Amino acid sequence: MPSSYVIGDHFESFIKSQIQQGRYASASEVIRSLRAEIQKGADSGEGIAANTVFAGVRERIAQAGAASSDGRLG
Repeated sequence: MPSSYVIGDHFESFIKSQIQQGRYASASEVIRSLRAEIQKGADSGEGIAANTVFAGVRERIAQAGAASSDGRLG
């Protein structure tokens, strides 16, 4: 059953550019692809908080710095 939605100028331009670039043949294809990507994200499980990820990165950087300064690297 066809439906009509107002998505705003920004997203209309995005959809048109995707079609003009040849990535999709129609607006429906763009929307289906976006929906599939959203579903993939939803199905991928719970995310990890950014502060947890960055804390781990900072820890690895600190460990690498310590290893470098006491001659274990390079």
